Amino acid sequence: MTDPALTAPPRVFDDTRCALGEGPLWHPERAQLFWFDILNRRLLTRSAEGPKHWKFDEHVSAAGWVDADRLLVASETSLSVLNLETGEKDLAAPLERDNPATRSNDGRADPWGGFWIGTMGKRAEPALGAIYRYYRGEVRQLFAPITISNAISFPPDRRHGYFADTAARKVWRVALSETDGWPRGEPEVFIDFAARDRNPDGAVFDAEGNFWCAEWGASRVSAYDTRGEPLGHVPIPARHTSCPAFGGQDLGTLFVTTARQGLSAAMLEEQPLNGQTFEVKAGVRGQAEHRVIL
Repeated sequence: MTDPALTAPPRVFDDTRCALGEGPLWHPERAQLFWFDILNRRLLTRSAEGPKHWKFDEHVSAAGWVDADRLLVASETSLSVLNLETGEKDLAAPLERDNPATRSNDGRADPWGGFWIGTMGKRAEPALGAIYRYYRGEVRQLFAPITISNAISFPPDRRHGYFADTAARKVWRVALSETDGWPRGEPEVFIDFAARDRNPDGAVFDAEGNFWCAEWGASRVSAYDTRGEPLGHVPIPARHTSCPAFGGQDLGTLFVTTARQGLSAAMLEEQPLNGQTFEVKAGVRGQAEHRVIL
């Protein structure tokens, strides 16, 4: 593959300054990018008609596509189906509804039509979060405790599911059932980011099976091969890169959300693009996002 560090520089896709941009999703049927500003409780998009957003009453963080007009949206208390045309929201399943200290964070649909979603403390309190899977109406807890859930992603060979705890600075992988995608056995460490002095955030796999991970606080998205060895990186002109997603024509564009959360006034002045959403030709193709089956 082309070394990502040698590609053309990224450019701003959308200049909305998100407090905590997260969860970019390229909708394959609409050819449209959606993403979240978690702290401002909104889902955003940009199309040929311009920018648009949906406001929520609580934190929202991740989504999967159901069909051309509907998304499954993860909030701090539920998974709900949002109709993009009418704005109507229908409950799909509760999510930690009895725990006001937590919210959803990173999530992604799996190849079997399930949806994995992580939770965390609203103040990143240790060990308050977990990783769950929604599958055909059922929500089941998979892994706990987790402090800051991230990097939920699935390679094209469908053999493993991946997730991270940013606070632990580790990415794990777990074997998945070939028939229904439920985990089999115990997770194993895929990359120990502590050894690299990095903080793993959101992640996605490309069509070749390489792992692309946003590294919080490092102004970059890095690519790793199937063994977890580094291939290169894409520099982003914002300190807190939060999550990548492949999309655009032929899935050849890497979109990257960023955040302003926790940055000083001096840093925001030095890097005024913090919180905006970027696009870059990374020299590889991604996978189409999987459909969620309700």
